Amino acid sequence: MSASITTKTHDCRRTGGSSSAFALVVASTALFFGGCASVDIDGRVAAVNREFRDFTGGDLRLSRSVEVDEAALSGLLDQPVSQEMAVRIALMHSPVFQIMLNEYWGNAAGAMQMARVPNPVFAFERLRGGDELEIGRLLSIGALDLLTLPQRRKIATQRRLAEEWKLSGEVVEKITTVRKSWVRAVAAQQTAGYAAQVFESAEASAELARRMEAAGNFNRITRARQQAFHADATAQLAVARQESLARREELIRELGLDDEAAKKLILPATLPSLPEAALSAAEVSQLAKTARLDLQWARYQFESARAAQGLTGITSWIDVEVAGRRDSIFDDDSGARETVRGYEVELRLPVFDVGDLERAAMNAETTAAFNRYESVRRAAGSHLREHYAAYQTAYDLAIHHRDEIVPLRKTISEENLLRYNGMLIGVFELLADSREQISAVMSSIAAQQQFWLSDAALRASVVGRPQGVEIMAPRGATASDRGGGH
Repeated sequence: MSASITTKTHDCRRTGGSSSAFALVVASTALFFGGCASVDIDGRVAAVNREFRDFTGGDLRLSRSVEVDEAALSGLLDQPVSQEMAVRIALMHSPVFQIMLNEYWGNAAGAMQMARVPNPVFAFERLRGGDELEIGRLLSIGALDLLTLPQRRKIATQRRLAEEWKLSGEVVEKITTVRKSWVRAVAAQQTAGYAAQVFESAEASAELARRMEAAGNFNRITRARQQAFHADATAQLAVARQESLARREELIRELGLDDEAAKKLILPATLPSLPEAALSAAEVSQLAKTARLDLQWARYQFESARAAQGLTGITSWIDVEVAGRRDSIFDDDSGARETVRGYEVELRLPVFDVGDLERAAMNAETTAAFNRYESVRRAAGSHLREHYAAYQTAYDLAIHHRDEIVPLRKTISEENLLRYNGMLIGVFELLADSREQISAVMSSIAAQQQFWLSDAALRASVVGRPQGVEIMAPRGATASDRGGGH
């Protein structure tokens, strides 16, 4: 509950403009400030495209229609979809980006509502007593709302800026997710292809072993080893194909494709080649000098909370309403009319609620916002170092597989083929060596995948949207891969 005291002053002169002047002030203030607080959604979309062009490519847009440009989409799906093309398709067709933009629009508009002058209140009353008719008109507005308008506009602007940085961060994070999904889908498809080759080799080996056992040239345990490897290869192929399907469907969801468009999606046969050189620490440091999304968002959250705390320190104690009044009194007997003008001032008295809980809540919110900013600021460098280290390690591993392991396995395979032609080794040793070579290539694909995932994570971390990154040792040849001789 709150108590209020109302002070009324009536000006009984027929001429005089206290209420008229008050109405004029209210109208002028509303006209002056009413149109200042607004949200330019198209301008914000253009700013995101301009500031984060490396991510959006300028293709982020707000769609005011649910219709899909089928012709443009078909043109993009007529060829194998590259990583950048996948990002473009997602920006143009995924509903997720439209959700982000419209949520920003709503949140920013809600924040800027605070910067608007509250509407005045008009009250009308009609009273009759005996031969007298009294008609009262009251126009009131919150005086404290007008006095604190500059501070409220500052708070609203800071909250809108926080929403802008939040939108940019969400767009960058979603684009990074699309890039990672594309890498996983292509790598899984490529791996499934090699798993099929291992299966074919194992199948041939198992069939040959069965025939040689039937001819008496193989004992039972040797044939069983080949059959066991064939069973393992069958299971691995099933898992690889399911993984390929799952990653493809994940990418389809990220792109926002419907069933018809999903059927047209063609992925490249292989991952992109590794860059000639990894980004240096100096290059990453230079890129990181731009404004970080997480720091800017946390800073504006804190600034708006601090300004709101100061405002709460005033509004939690007192509220003031000012009203202009004009009453007309009609006497039916004499036909006389009397006009009474004046004003009213209403003050809220802090009797039952002194606003201490409201101030405490606002103080806690401000403290939390400050510590959130400090947490982000202190962790920024650590995130960047971790992601760069993961990126460099992934690059070194991928290069090691490409330039050392795979060429060595190829050399061994070529030498074993010569030995087979010279009848120094048998067909089973040749098949086992072929499987080991394929396994080395699959490990190389896994290393490439890790590099491109780390690359996407690093680029997001540089602009202040760090994501989880994990480097795992690529799997090598299994015991069954190497145990195929007799």
